[in-house]
Amino acid sequence: MNPGDAVWGGLILAGAVVETYALRTARQEATLSAATRRWCRVHTKAGKVLFVGGWVGFSVWWVHHVIA
Repeated sequence: MNPGDAVWGGLILAGAVVETYALRTARQEATLSAATRRWCRVHTKAGKVLFVGGWVGFSVWWVHHVIA
């Protein structure tokens, strides 16, 4: 294990704690999904297209990055 593993693990754990709190207290507007919808404005057609394009692009990059 290196310091980077501890940093990434801590970030993932912190995110999981915040998400669990939002779900347990029925604060649906505080979840990561709700925040992503707000930030990317997926309620508009352009927002949906940009979000899907960005997500697909990121996914392709990530797979290549991990296996290369």
